[in-house]
Amino acid sequence: MNITKFNESKQDYSVREAFKALRTNLLFCGSEYKTIVITSCIKNEGKSTISIELAKSLSLAEKRVLLIDADLRKSIYTSKYTINEQEVFGLSEYLSGQTDYDNVLYKTQYENLDLIFAGAVPPNPVELLSSKKFEALVREKRDEYDYVIIDAAPLGAVIDAAAIAAFCDGAIMIISANEIHCRMAQDVKEQLERSDCKVLGAILNKIPLKAGSYYNNYYKKYYGKYKKGSTYGYGHYGAYGYASESKPKKDKKQK
Repeated sequence: MNITKFNESKQDYSVREAFKALRTNLLFCGSEYKTIVITSCIKNEGKSTISIELAKSLSLAEKRVLLIDADLRKSIYTSKYTINEQEVFGLSEYLSGQTDYDNVLYKTQYENLDLIFAGAVPPNPVELLSSKKFEALVREKRDEYDYVIIDAAPLGAVIDAAAIAAFCDGAIMIISANEIHCRMAQDVKEQLERSDCKVLGAILNKIPLKAGSYYNNYYKKYYGKYKKGSTYGYGHYGAYGYASESKPKKDKKQK
């Protein structure tokens, strides 16, 4: 088995708590949701960073996790790791039959977290990701690991994530604040659902927290109430918000 190491970056308290909240929400979805595809509408919405941090957070909670970089078109993972090997084999080489599984599996510095890189850019990404070989890999690793986190290309740009979703228990969407039109987000959600994959929720990313902004005032109000002892509920969390379903508020009784 190959060895790789995450290039760690410092995170402030709100970001760390945000990922803990995301991990908790995923755990509360139920033990039947083990294979999770993470996608976005367009590029640069932060899906790879969130995939990595969620996988790390789950592994620190003593869950065995396999992180698969399935963005075969434009992966950024090699820039986030220190790799000892000169030649790195990944998912594309495995699915195309150029190497075997042992050569694409990497251990990380986290005891419970393993990784598969995307590999070289192939001429036929969607054909590889919709193949029986990839389906067999996901099914097999579902039994071996507590969670399989699959980072897929943006579904608003290419169809790869929908092909992957057909083999997964659930999906999580990454949405950048003030960048994505609601119609586009709805189209991506519907495409995932057409793959017979349950959309577990959406993460609102890149929230502006400048002084005086709507989001900054919202969080101050939210956390202020929590500190005063109000009921704690799921909703938006720090720099990364996990937007779960919420019950409609009851109308106040008129006096």
